Amino acid sequence: MANATPKDADTVHSTNPQHLVEKIIRSRIYESLFWKESCFALTAESVIDRATELKYIGGVSSGLIKPTPFICLTLKLLQIQPDKEIVLEYIANSDFKYLRCLGAFYLRLVGTAMDCYTHLEPLLKDFRKIKRMKRDGGFELIHVDEFIDELLTEERACDIILPRVTNRFALEMYQDLEPYDTTLLDELEEEEEDEGAADPTEAPPPPPSSPPPADGHKGAASSRQEENDATDRHGGSRDRRYAHHPAPSHCHHHRIFCKEELFLLHSGHRDLTL
Repeated sequence: MANATPKDADTVHSTNPQHLVEKIIRSRIYESLFWKESCFALTAESVIDRATELKYIGGVSSGLIKPTPFICLTLKLLQIQPDKEIVLEYIANSDFKYLRCLGAFYLRLVGTAMDCYTHLEPLLKDFRKIKRMKRDGGFELIHVDEFIDELLTEERACDIILPRVTNRFALEMYQDLEPYDTTLLDELEEEEEDEGAADPTEAPPPPPSSPPPADGHKGAASSRQEENDATDRHGGSRDRRYAHHPAPSHCHHHRIFCKEELFLLHSGHRDLTL
């Protein structure tokens, strides 16, 4: 059958390579007109002619799950399984950006984690614009580096679930993967060097704070002086605050007078003259 995978084909991630595409999408591709007319009897070399004619990337669109030519060619590559060297040539071709995206997408589906990081990360420096069809049938403008970043970081791209890849940090630790050399670090280092050259002088250090008094008597004297100043601000010296209170002797006579008055009241002498 024209849609079947060859019997001598290698399994990818322990499964039939065409099964990396969901069954509903795969069946819609087999029924599409582009698959029947343009993808019949294609080889690894003739796929290039169809890929150079692409105008956009994308998965499926509309409620009827209509496949795009990009996803149809991806399924065709999964069926014929071109050699790795041919796929790398797709990626290395800088003249046709959609052919590069097709090769990168296929390598992300069938390649190992080392292959993905090694051969796809250099494409993050490709800032050319490409069109992508959305699920509602509209188009959006993105860049090649954005699409490659989705392939390396997202779980789904072009409506296809991507196989899981090992974390890059783990590969750097255990499989001798070189750290990613980004141009942003070089730009940041250049900016720091320019700022250092523009302002070579540094701000003088702040003056040292005065040490606490060595003698405890000086500290007590200063606290008393502060207390006196506070009392003066609140209305004079401390003696003035107690000026409205009666003397202790007056308080004593007042208490005696109160007792005599009570005695007279209880004895019936209500007419008191003071």
